[in-house]
Order: sequence, then C-alpha cells, then structure tokens
Amino acid sequence: MDDRDAITALLYRYAEAMDGGDFASVADLFRDARIRVGPGDDGFLDAAAMLELWENTVIRYADGTPRTKHVTTNVIVEVEPDGRRAASRSYYTVFQQVDRGPLQPIISGRYHDRFEQVDGAWSFAERDYTLVDLVGDLSQHLRIDVAPSPPSTRG
Repeated sequence: MDDRDAITALLYRYAEAMDGGDFASVADLFRDARIRVGPGDDGFLDAAAMLELWENTVIRYADGTPRTKHVTTNVIVEVEPDGRRAASRSYYTVFQQVDRGPLQPIISGRYHDRFEQVDGAWSFAERDYTLVDLVGDLSQHLRIDVAPSPPSTRG
C-alpha cells in the first residue's frame, strides 16, 4: 500500500468506527493528534478529551450505533518530500436514519488533516472539525447545537 492509500484508509477507518459507535477506536486513531474544535490556539483537544466529548454528545441507539453513515469524498493527499509528513483535504457528508424515519443528510463539511509517520505507520497529527458547511437536522444525532462555519473561514 502506498502512502496516499494508507492515509486514505485512515480516513475511512475513522468513518467506519464512528458509524459503528466505537468512539474508543476513533480516539485511538487520534492518539498522537491535536483536534481543532474551536478558534485560536485554545480551540484544540487531545484524543482523551474528544472521546469524552463524543461519549457525552453523540446519541447512540439500541444497536450501539449513532445510526449514521459518514461518506468521505474528494480526498486530496499531499505527501511532503521527506515522506514523513502529509496533509489531506476531503469532503464529508453524514447521513442518518433513525427507526423508520427517512434516510437524510444531517451535516456536510470538510476535513483538513495532517499526518505523520509514527513507528513506520501513518498516524493522524491534526484534524480540523471547524469546517462545517451545511447543517441539517442534528436533533437525533447530537446533544449540542452545531452551526456552519462563518463564510470568512471557508476555503
């Protein structure tokens, strides 16, 4: 597997674990990362804090999942010449269906990620969760409100 494929696989593992309600595995993917959830230098959390946030805010149903499908598209991976660091940009759309309700998109935005080689394997170094573009009905997914990013931060 080349570097770009390995990094793309990390993006897909994230989606698979989130949709499975396995937040501990998601946090493990971010064990060496800082995660932007707000503006400025104070807007970063580590994996342990993100795990606590997911456990407290994401609604899980009787099957243990949030009843979502994270679809990641338009993945662009740029590996630095030294082969030890990389960055990616991608789009995401999260679909949800609860009980017999409609299947619907509930949120869409962009991931900007940074990666580093750790012990010979690619690992998340940073993720930006603030790039939210479109927000639908999140009332059956999250116990908090989420707003789209201000237009000045879109890029």
